[in-house]
Amino acid sequence: MCRNIKTLFNFEPPATDDEIRASALQFVRKLSGFNKPSQANAEAFDRAVAEVTASARRLLTSLHTHAPSRDRAIEAERARERSRLRFG
Repeated sequence: MCRNIKTLFNFEPPATDDEIRASALQFVRKLSGFNKPSQANAEAFDRAVAEVTASARRLLTSLHTHAPSRDRAIEAERARERSRLRFG
C-alpha cells in the first residue's frame, strides 16, 4: 500500500477536508500510475479524486469506536522514533 496514505480515523482533532482529499489523491495516483495525468485523462482523474474523497468522508463519519481518540502530536513523535530506529 502507498506509504503516504495516513490513517485518518479516531484522531483529535478530526481529519480535515484537505487531509481527506490528499489521501484520496494519493490513492488515485497509485491506482492510475499517474502523478499528474495528461490533459486527455485530467477530467477522469479529477472525477475519481472527487469520488474517492466523498467516499472517504462518508466512511470516516460513519465509523464508531469506544477507543479514546489518538493525539496527533504523540502519533507524529512515535512515527519519528520509528523512522529514526529504521534509518538511523
